Amino acid sequence: MGGMKSEHALRAAQLYYQHHLTMEAIAQELRVSRSTVSRLLTTARETGLVQISVRSPKELGSKLEKRIAELYGIRAHVVAIPPGASGPERLERTARAAAHRLAAAVTDHSKIGVAWGTTMSAVARHLPVKAAHGTSVVQMNGAANVQSMGISYTAKLLGDFNRAFSSAVYEFPVPAIFDEQATREALWRESSVLGVLRLQSSVDIFAFGLGSRLGEPRSHVYSGSYLTQRDLGDLGEADVVGDCATVFFRADGKTEGVPINARTSGPSFNTVRRIPHRLCVVTGTSKLQSLKGALRGGIITELVLDEELARLVVQ
Repeated sequence: MGGMKSEHALRAAQLYYQHHLTMEAIAQELRVSRSTVSRLLTTARETGLVQISVRSPKELGSKLEKRIAELYGIRAHVVAIPPGASGPERLERTARAAAHRLAAAVTDHSKIGVAWGTTMSAVARHLPVKAAHGTSVVQMNGAANVQSMGISYTAKLLGDFNRAFSSAVYEFPVPAIFDEQATREALWRESSVLGVLRLQSSVDIFAFGLGSRLGEPRSHVYSGSYLTQRDLGDLGEADVVGDCATVFFRADGKTEGVPINARTSGPSFNTVRRIPHRLCVVTGTSKLQSLKGALRGGIITELVLDEELARLVVQ
């Protein structure tokens, strides 16, 4: 098989089998006809490219995936992005790949914790339907702020999990960040809230994105109505680089010494680290410092990220 044809066959196989694009989408990206894509996929199967590069990623994963695994001791899945792709397209491709990774991890009676955010909403939209019995999904942090209770937003996200896995759904209708620490402590003693907190502490899969205080565009929690100007100033003074489920951390991955964490609704990093499977989905170079901090904090066991961000992470 000629070099150029081999390269096109491999690329078509990666897009089809790993990134779940349709043949029409692959044809558009490779600028060939749909029938050519079909022939390329046939060639990839007949010559063993699919078996080696697509069907055996654990043995022959990409150099970036292997390097991230070596550096941080986690599983990594790098999503190929075409040159010149927009931010929304980059997010959709990464979310689609992550949705299939998450679905593969869900089994009967899985308890799935989900942190809300733009990234996780995109993942939820792409979840394939899977027959899994007795699953449950629980919201891991509140979404209410001064403008909205966040219920419609989180209900859509959790509803997509219910659609995919027929899961029982447990919402967490509390503020993302409380005005007063005492209010949070009092509410955390309420039996209805305690029930959700117990569910959160017993999940076996935690799916989440990362917020970033640095770079542009800033994550929703930093640009929306969740934080006051004083809060934002305090985060800067504490050298915060990002957050996981509205728990804020520094570049070293530590959350201690960040006063706002006493008022947040998200799970502590100690709680997160006790969850067996912690799937993080992140895309965009603005998330670099946040991702590095999360990796240093040990809150990730499996990572799905775009190719450009992966290259920066291993530099």
